[in-house]
This record gives sequence, C-alpha cells and structure tokens, in this order.
Amino acid sequence: MAQTIQIVSDIVCPWCYVGKRRLERALDALALRESVRTVWLPFELNPDLPPGGMARAEYRTRKFGPDRWAAMDARMAETGREEGIAFAFDRMERQPNTRPAHVLIAHATEQGRGDVTVEALFRGFFEEAWDVGDEAVLLAIAEAVGLDRDGAAAALRSEERAAEIVGFERQAQAAGIAGVPYFIVDGQWSLSGAQPTEAWVEALRANLPAAA
Repeated sequence: MAQTIQIVSDIVCPWCYVGKRRLERALDALALRESVRTVWLPFELNPDLPPGGMARAEYRTRKFGPDRWAAMDARMAETGREEGIAFAFDRMERQPNTRPAHVLIAHATEQGRGDVTVEALFRGFFEEAWDVGDEAVLLAIAEAVGLDRDGAAAALRSEERAAEIVGFERQAQAAGIAGVPYFIVDGQWSLSGAQPTEAWVEALRANLPAAA
C-alpha cells in the first residue's frame, strides 16, 4: 500500500525547498519515489503582508535588520548549491503574499498536480525570481503544469478557497506546528525541519515496511 507524506510548508521558505530536495533524494535512494505520495499543506510565514506583497529589500530589512539579511542569503545560497538549487536572491524584487499560491496548490492537488505545481512555484520564486503572488504568474504556472487556466483562475478568485487555507493554518497552529517544513508520515509520525537525506533514509527504514 502506498504511503503518504503530508508536508506543511510555504513556497517562500528556502528551507522548505531544500527539505523537498533532501526528501526526494532519500526516496530515490530507497526506490520509494513511485510508492510514496506527497501532499502539500499551507503555512504562511507572512500572513499579514499586503495582497500585492512588498519590495523584498524592505521586507528583509524590516524582518532581519539592514546588516543581517544579506549574510543570511549568502549562507542559504551556499546550502542551495550543495542541494542543486541555484537561489537567485540577488534578482528577487518582491516578497509575495503567498495565500493565492496556496490556493493554487490546493486546487492542483485536487487535480492530481499538486507536487509538480509546488515544484514550479519553488523553482519560479527561488531560481527565476518570479513574483509568485501575482495572479498572471500563477496562471502561467498553472497552465505550464497542465491545469485548466479558467479553473485555476476561478480557484484563485474564490473567497471560500482562501478561507479554507486560513482554516487549515489555524488547525496546524492548534496542533503545535509553529515552523516549516513539517512532515507528517502516514498520519503516525513526523519530522520537523529540512532534515539531511541520511536522516530521512534512517527514519524511513525504521518506520516504513517498504523501506526496510
């Protein structure tokens, strides 16, 4: 029977992108990529950002201070290179509000396109420096991963869909999930943070019969 890994994350979280790569490498090492289903669940790191986002330099300065965030980006870029991720921090202009992106992920998941949509969002934001809070960008991504544009547009403009995202985030907070990435395996055990591939291999071997 196929196992399920639920991943609580935000698509503007660089550690979530790194965590995705490390998990995938572990699944490949154990020949589990085809038998394990990943389901992406929402977590907004910055739920109070304006709907149109804000200038990234201003956001980073407010959050981390003028002297700290450049060094943080440099360290993260080095981690990315180790994982095959080419972070484009120097080209990013906007820090997006990610609620619409989470709506798109939820819609894509219903269409069986959740994982490829998350990959496209991570790659678009972190490696192409796209504004993934912009509806036109999100619709272009939707089409690129094989989603119907009109269906995606309807989801993005649905207040009910946005309310569903907020509702899940409140449930996650009530369950004690305070940071991402957060991985829930078969609803039975969990791992927090961008665990090294070796740690994933060990945990999967210990907890999944198919990985033993």
